[in-house]
Amino acid sequence: MTLATVCGIAIFLLITGLFLVISLAGMLASESVPTKVEDNSVFVIKLSGTISERAEGSTPFDAVLGMNDMSAMGLDDLIASIRKAKDNDDIKGIYLEGGLTEFDAPATAQQLRDALKDFKTSGKWIVAYADQYMQANYYVVSVADKVYLNAEGNVDFKGLGGKGEYLKGLYDKIGVKYLTAKVGKYKSYVERNTLTGMSDYDREQRTAYLNGIWQYWLKEIAESRKVTTEQLNQLANDSIMAFAYPDDYLTAKLVDKILYPEELKAEIKERLKLGKDDEIHQLTLADMLNVKTEKNDDGDQIAVYYAFGSIVDSEVTNLINGGGHCIVGKTTAEDLRKLADDDDVKAVVFRVNSGGGSAVASEQIRHAVKLVKAKKPVVVSMGGAAASGGYWISSPANCIVAEPTTITGSIGIFGLIPNLSGLVQDKLGVTFDGVTTNKYSDYETDLVLGKDPGEIMAHMQTYVDRGYQNFLNIVSEGRGMKPAQVDSIAQGRVWLATDAIKIKLVDQIGSLDDAVKKAAELAKTKEYHTKSYPDKGNWLDTFLSKDEKNKGSYLDGKLQEELKALLGDLYEPVMEIRQTVKNGNTLQTRMLEDVRVK
Repeated sequence: MTLATVCGIAIFLLITGLFLVISLAGMLASESVPTKVEDNSVFVIKLSGTISERAEGSTPFDAVLGMNDMSAMGLDDLIASIRKAKDNDDIKGIYLEGGLTEFDAPATAQQLRDALKDFKTSGKWIVAYADQYMQANYYVVSVADKVYLNAEGNVDFKGLGGKGEYLKGLYDKIGVKYLTAKVGKYKSYVERNTLTGMSDYDREQRTAYLNGIWQYWLKEIAESRKVTTEQLNQLANDSIMAFAYPDDYLTAKLVDKILYPEELKAEIKERLKLGKDDEIHQLTLADMLNVKTEKNDDGDQIAVYYAFGSIVDSEVTNLINGGGHCIVGKTTAEDLRKLADDDDVKAVVFRVNSGGGSAVASEQIRHAVKLVKAKKPVVVSMGGAAASGGYWISSPANCIVAEPTTITGSIGIFGLIPNLSGLVQDKLGVTFDGVTTNKYSDYETDLVLGKDPGEIMAHMQTYVDRGYQNFLNIVSEGRGMKPAQVDSIAQGRVWLATDAIKIKLVDQIGSLDDAVKKAAELAKTKEYHTKSYPDKGNWLDTFLSKDEKNKGSYLDGKLQEELKALLGDLYEPVMEIRQTVKNGNTLQTRMLEDVRVK
C-alpha cells in the first residue's frame, strides 16, 4: 500500500510537470506569434488606471497569483502602438474610451496627446467616448475629431491644484518631532513633516508651475475644440455652476454629442462603412504590442536608456521605502558603463523621469554619465520630471531636451530625521542605556531618541551645506555656469521646462524623438536606429524578476492590510517614520511632493 501511494504521487507529479512544460512551451510559442491585423480595424485605447513612463511586462501567471495590474500602462508602449496604427493601412482609426486615469506627471499626459495629434496627420480619425472624463483624461481626448459623452455623464473641468496633508500637528500629539537640516528656501519636501501649512516659498513655486501647465493645456484644448482659452478658463471658474446637465457640455463645446453606447457603436460602424450586423475588428494595446513591423537595424545604434522612479541605493532600500519602480544607483551606473564600452553604440539618450532620492546613488549615476560622455555624446530627454536628484544625474549631458510641461530644477539638499524621544520615552516609558568607546559611537540613537540633539544636528547641517555646495559645483560644471549663477536659480526651486530653458537649466524644448535626433547630430551619423535599455525581456524574465522582488518585502500583502486596520489614520505617518529611520542614507535630493494628475 505504501509503495502504491508513493508510486501514485510520483506519477501525479510527473504528469503535472509534463503539463507544465507543455504549457510553458505553448506560452513561449504564442508570444512569438504576431497579431494579425484585419482590414477595417480600430485600435481601442482604454484610458483608465495609471499611465507611467514605462510599465513592466505582464506574465500569464499574474492573474492567477494576484499580481496582475491590467490598469497599469507604459507611455512608451502607448506611443509605439499609436505609431504602428498610424503606419498600418488596415487600421482606420483610434477609439479612446475615457475613464478614471492617473498620469504620473502632467508631461505624461502631454506626450500621449502629442502622439495622438501626430496620428491625425495620417488622415485617419480619432473618436472619444466616456461616462466620465477626468480632467487630465479630457485634456488628452480633446485632440479627437469627435468627443462624445454618455447621456448621464460629466466632464471634470475645474483647473489644476489641490491640498496636501501636513502632519506636524499629529506628530506633536504622539510625541514625534522631525529634525531637519536643509539648504534651499524652496526645498519643500520636508514641510509636510515640519509645518502645519504651506510656506510662502513653496506656494510661489507651485503657483508658477501649475499656472504654466494649465495655460499650456488651455491653449491645446482651445485649438482642438475651436474655442478661446478665455472661454475655457471661465468655464473652469464656473465649473460647479456651469454644468448642471449633460447638454451644458454641448453648449460649452467641450463635447460634440450626447450618446448612448449603442449609438456610439453605430457611429463607429458608419465611419468604417460597415453594415448593421457587421462586426467591428478591435485591437487592444496588448494586440498592438504584438503587431510586427519591419525591424530597422540599418545604420548606427543610438541607445535610449530609461531611468524612472525614485533614486535609491539598492533594491532593499526601495522595499523599505515602499516599493515601486526605482533607479538603483549601482545597477544604473553599471549599465551606463557597459554602454560606454559598447562600440556599436554611437550615442546615448538618457531618458530621465525622476523626482530624485539618494544623493549617494545620484552621484554614482552622474559619474557614470560622465564616463559615457568621455567616449560618445549623451543627450538627456526629460520626461514628467527630472528634478533634484533627477537633475543631478542629468547635468553632465552634452544637451538637455525637456518636454514643455516637464518639471525640473529643485537644486537643493536636505536631511530629515524623526526624534522619537517624546513618544518612546515620555509617553511609552521606554528607556535606553549602554556603553560606547567614543563620544559619537551611537550618534544615530542619540538623534532618534536624544532629547537635545543640537550638537549632532549642527554637524549634520554642515554636512548638508557641503552637499549643497557640491550640487552647485556639479551643475556649474555640467551647464557651463558659475556656482553663484546656479545658486541664484537653485535654492531647491522647481521650474517648468519652458521657464527652465530661459535660465539655462534646459537646452531645448522637445520630445524623446527630438533628443534622439540631437544625439545623432552630435554623433555625426545620418543613418541610425534606436535600441531601448534596460531590456524588458520576455514574460518569463518578468515573472522571475517579479518573484525575486517580492521576496523579503516586509510590508507586502496581508501584513500591510493588517497594519492599516490596526493603525487607521496613523498608518501613513508611522510608515513615514519607519521609512526615515530604516533608510541608512539620510542625505536626500528630492523634489516637492507628488505631482500626479487625474
